[in-house]
Amino acid sequence: MKKALKILTILFISLLVSCGGKEEKKKEKFSYEKTAPTEQTVTKIESVPASKRIDLTSKGIGPIKELVLPAEIDQTMATHGEDVYKKMCTACHRPDKKFIGPAPSGILERRTPEWVMNMILNPDEMVQKDLLAKELLIEFNGSPMANQGLTQEDARAVLEYFRTLK
Repeated sequence: MKKALKILTILFISLLVSCGGKEEKKKEKFSYEKTAPTEQTVTKIESVPASKRIDLTSKGIGPIKELVLPAEIDQTMATHGEDVYKKMCTACHRPDKKFIGPAPSGILERRTPEWVMNMILNPDEMVQKDLLAKELLIEFNGSPMANQGLTQEDARAVLEYFRTLK
């Protein structure tokens, strides 16, 4: 009986030893030291958000196909545009800072007048079909621009007001 017990003990120990031997993977420890980048490091491509991107070619989708702005700002029209903007747009836009929607300050340095007018007059279709408007929708957390039902004259006045914002 003692002999059988010794044989079983030896078999059990050899079984344990044979099952072991796997190499443990060392966990990477946190370190404040900077390491040199390796070849496997993926470089991050910086992209410009849609609200900052410059696109002076797209005219957007809507009723405005061509619009030439005079060199001089029409102050009467700009004043009317400021009134319309304050009544209809300030719930989502601030003139000089990002809010629920983008700031219109300097918009004509980034977009064509036609695109701006079409976005004001036809925001629903612009968000569905215009690539830049779709990207703006994503950038501003899916908050679509509401169609305020402005006339072309009011939208043009708002655009003239935007020209005064620097």
